[in-house]
Amino acid sequence: MSTKKVRDKWRSKAWYTVLAPSYFGNAELGAVPADEPEKLVGRVIEATLYDITGDFTHQYLKLYFQITRVEGKTAHTMFKGHEYSRDHLRSLVRRRTTKVDGIFDVSTKDGYKFRVAVCAFTLSRIETSQEHAIRKIMAKIVKEKSASLTMDQFVQEMVLGKIASDVYNEAKKIAPLRHVGVRKSKLLMQISQLVQPPLQKTG
Repeated sequence: MSTKKVRDKWRSKAWYTVLAPSYFGNAELGAVPADEPEKLVGRVIEATLYDITGDFTHQYLKLYFQITRVEGKTAHTMFKGHEYSRDHLRSLVRRRTTKVDGIFDVSTKDGYKFRVAVCAFTLSRIETSQEHAIRKIMAKIVKEKSASLTMDQFVQEMVLGKIASDVYNEAKKIAPLRHVGVRKSKLLMQISQLVQPPLQKTG
């Protein structure tokens, strides 16, 4: 009796294809089941950058997308954040070197607020003053980028390595570096959502 119930439950569900946003080429992120399409809205889907680019070296980067709307059998998403896999982060740590971490809250040109974590790994141990100088460069570049780019552009530069590359090129003047990356990001809020339109009077 219970198996019949389970079977019926699955039979009533339809499968929906989940797509990444246009700035990730509307790549397919997989399929998810739901008995009603509106139940999918708000669900967060995990993927890797490899799923989008097909480049095996991108497997270490986990991406999170939230379903925002469903049209027919297609679920559309927006970027919610990303992070390095634990294994990858662990593989970057070396003895007698310094890890410089910087966490910044920034807003994009079109009003999206992000928390961004940038990391730099040096070739050898460095002075505290050098750490501060590198962190200052991280802050400057991340803030300048976010202020001048839309959310779509900022996410692309963050995930595809452009921001990390800019930080690396500046910070290597302070100390020799082995790796720089945006190890984590999180969409905190869309500022424009806070501004609600006034209620229309009827009659």
